[in-house]
Amino acid sequence: MKRFLSPLYVQVLLAIIAGVLIGHFYPDFGASLQPLSLGFVKLIKMLIAPIIFATVVSGIGAMGDLKAVGRVGLKALLYFEGATTFALIIGLTVANTVAPGSGVHANAATLDTKGIAQYVKSAEAMTPLETVMHIIPNTFVGAFVEGDVLQVLLVAILFSFALSGLGARGKPILDLLHDASLVFFGMVRIISRVAPLAAFGAMAYTVGKFGLESLASLAKLIGCVYGTCLVFIVVVLGLIARVSGFSLWKILRHIRDELLVVIGASSSEAGLPGLMRKMEKAGCRKSVVGIVVPSGYSFNLDGTCIYLTMAALYIAQATDTPLPLAKQLPLLAVLLLTSKGAAGVTGSGFITLAATLGSTGTVPVAGMVLILGVDTFMSQARAITNFIGNAVATLVVSRWENALDPVAARCVMPTRPVVQ
Repeated sequence: MKRFLSPLYVQVLLAIIAGVLIGHFYPDFGASLQPLSLGFVKLIKMLIAPIIFATVVSGIGAMGDLKAVGRVGLKALLYFEGATTFALIIGLTVANTVAPGSGVHANAATLDTKGIAQYVKSAEAMTPLETVMHIIPNTFVGAFVEGDVLQVLLVAILFSFALSGLGARGKPILDLLHDASLVFFGMVRIISRVAPLAAFGAMAYTVGKFGLESLASLAKLIGCVYGTCLVFIVVVLGLIARVSGFSLWKILRHIRDELLVVIGASSSEAGLPGLMRKMEKAGCRKSVVGIVVPSGYSFNLDGTCIYLTMAALYIAQATDTPLPLAKQLPLLAVLLLTSKGAAGVTGSGFITLAATLGSTGTVPVAGMVLILGVDTFMSQARAITNFIGNAVATLVVSRWENALDPVAARCVMPTRPVVQ
């Protein structure tokens, strides 16, 4: 029995089940357990900035070729744009085919928008210029204080370039940061021991506060989001992995602990340090991991893209807003930009949706209140799809760069060789 319970993923899975039961049968008590999850996510986020900085600097410093850094970044961005565009198109196709919002007939003019006021206000600040300027921190230390992934990544790359220019004099700093990264990952392993408690608190809160019965009215939308995310993972990411010489099933087994932590905490950030460590163990060069994983958390949000298209079309269908294909294509174009704009912000999916609907003017923003109550139930689908998408992206870019250790990569390779 002890051997069965010892793996982290088993503990987290049992904790999720226990959380759902507590939230359902003791809703008030379950709703009070949210701090367990929030505390865990804050502990993990506390370490994300120093881990990214130390990993990127030591990885690029060890590589020594600054041109290769730009090449890796360009290849990663090309992959991200292709994957997210595909996710948006799939979401659009399923939403048009299934039409989850048809038959609701909600009047947008009479909806109470108080619940979405904070999201609309945050969305108003999401201009393209503000988004770009936000990547630049006010101070060097400010990037770490804010904990913004892109800000830390920018500082780390600039620091790496400057350190490389020092030559041999920069080696002591490089060695220090390498050792520091080992300490930070050690802290992550310590914190991960309480992941089951965090998963228990998160699920108990979600079910206790919103109730399983709240799923019934929007079950069609929730089912579409989860089903589409599943299809995207199995078919699209599975095909990408296979063509690149990997086994999706083995990738999922390799990162199973982090997957369940992400599901339990409803946050892909909770698994970021673990993903970086697991990708290095899978044979990916540290410099590639340091660039692809952090940037992927801002630019490779496959699950969020699926959710955004389906939510936008659900609101249009539910409010009887005519939205022919000619109007859906501009909406898709805007989503290609806004889906990258609110990464790392709490409630980013909802903020991005508000920004998109507000900028296009084709779908009433007030209709967002229709999905406000169940948005949290769809966060697991978004988070897990984003997480798996970044794992696959890291392996693919590593393969493109010939930055993959074939011996270590056997843990994610199929038993039979893939014909390429």
